[in-house]
Amino acid sequence: MAETKRLGRAERPVGPLGAYNGGMAEDIDIPGIVADEHLARALRGEDALVFDGAMGTQLMARGFARDDAPFELLNLTHPAAVTAVHAAYVAAGADVATTNTFGANRRALEGRASVADVYRAAVSCAREAGARYVAGDIGPLGALFDPAGPLACEEAYDLFAEQVDAVRAAGCDLVLIETMLDLGEAQAALRAARERCDLPVLVTMTLAADGRTYLGTPPEMAAVALASLGSHAVGFNCSFGPDLMADAVRAAARRVACPLLVQPNAGLPREGADGLVYELGPDAFARAMEPLVAAGATMVGGCCGTGPAHIERLSALAVGKTS
Repeated sequence: MAETKRLGRAERPVGPLGAYNGGMAEDIDIPGIVADEHLARALRGEDALVFDGAMGTQLMARGFARDDAPFELLNLTHPAAVTAVHAAYVAAGADVATTNTFGANRRALEGRASVADVYRAAVSCAREAGARYVAGDIGPLGALFDPAGPLACEEAYDLFAEQVDAVRAAGCDLVLIETMLDLGEAQAALRAARERCDLPVLVTMTLAADGRTYLGTPPEMAAVALASLGSHAVGFNCSFGPDLMADAVRAAARRVACPLLVQPNAGLPREGADGLVYELGPDAFARAMEPLVAAGATMVGGCCGTGPAHIERLSALAVGKTS
């Protein structure tokens, strides 16, 4: 594997809080369990780390439909299909395979499988694919917090804690808390992760069209809040394409010392003859990611609409190669 070059640290401006993304290593909290030195350097913002792309759209391309069963159950019923998606991303240059567990919480599974069994099978699929690192994926719970919705903070913490325990027991290298609409929910998940395991924890928010979280938090304030609670990397995923994420990345880069993780969609979708079609192909996606890398993102990947070809181009960008 080509040596990963350092990205963006020297270019990041000092922010009003006196810190900058990619600050000195002693400013960054390194967790107790780190798989190897490359991952340790990535957590200090010194090396790039390439994540995979979308899982759901890749499974749909292989003929699976969400109407049949939650995709998380495919880890148990069709593990070869899940492994094939991971393997394609590994072959494309992804360092990190994200487990197929986005909705694998007790509330969403509704008794069809245990949280522990789903995570155990999901990690087995990722390991079978030859992933260098496996990130245990934890998505939102699908309900608003009280008083706006039915979910109490204590209940959310318990649900997230069960997932974190499953991530740890299954042997993941990272905890990835992603696509969070509500800063309060992200904080509950982060607190569960930091209190119940010694793995690196990464948290990404998703943003609305106005550039804030769906409940109105400015992106840089969300990044500061999550970093202050001990997230080892913070950032943004899903939402829209890289071009509309650039301002959020630049704002966050001025205010936090931990690495920034960005996983945008392949642009905006439109209806095509065979379903949704995303506007950015692999080359256009990689070009659109260049300003995010220049702004300070050292951990990069893709979300909805991205596939192995997108990650292949992105990997070449991250290690400073041409394809």
